[in-house]
Amino acid sequence: MNPSPTPVPSVLPASLSALPDFDPRAVPVVGVDVHLPAVPAEAQTPQALRARFAHPPVWKPEVVLEKKFMNREPAHASVLVPIVLREQPMVLLTERTAHLSTHSGQVAFPGGRADAEDASTADTALREAEEEVGLERRFVEVLGVLPTYVTGSSFIITPVVALVQPDCALHPNPYEVADVFEVPLAFLLNPAHHQRHVHEWQGVRREWFSMPYQDGDKSRYIWGATAGMLRNFYRFMQA
Repeated sequence: MNPSPTPVPSVLPASLSALPDFDPRAVPVVGVDVHLPAVPAEAQTPQALRARFAHPPVWKPEVVLEKKFMNREPAHASVLVPIVLREQPMVLLTERTAHLSTHSGQVAFPGGRADAEDASTADTALREAEEEVGLERRFVEVLGVLPTYVTGSSFIITPVVALVQPDCALHPNPYEVADVFEVPLAFLLNPAHHQRHVHEWQGVRREWFSMPYQDGDKSRYIWGATAGMLRNFYRFMQA
């Protein structure tokens, strides 16, 4: 396992993103982990990914708990980390609509709160992905799960990593999803694209990752919980 730099204890909660004058893009970058190796291309093939989850390495997630900012009962949730099997593997992400009560306008994985009827954390992720973006289960092959990630709003999130057939037809729910896009898996698994940020607010020091991606003429700003879970995925793949 590669040595870890100073751990990031938390990522930015939605309370900061709700401030009228707060723009996460304006917070200075304090570091980029260019010294860490990227996950090699041969480890990102469908066969290699299946083998990785079938026989996981000994590893430790880097980002697991945000600093709490909301007093509410903990709630379990799952997100799908969908790797679309194109010639170059791509990760499917969404942009949340601006009117949602939490994490509005942010880049996110498809997913949401668990229902009592869900058989497993993977079942939650698959159901939510179908409800949010119209991704039918028959196009999805679940590989496994990453460690839970606890947000500052008390959601206990299980990331469910899956392979997705490229011929799937998506039908995003316009109430929840403003846009759907894809980012190369190789880009996300290269720590040279993982930017570190620090911001102090109300006497509390908060740290988080961002992974800005230029998607044609659109700038996709991946940060907060989504970036934290992707950082953990990098650690899992590089261990």
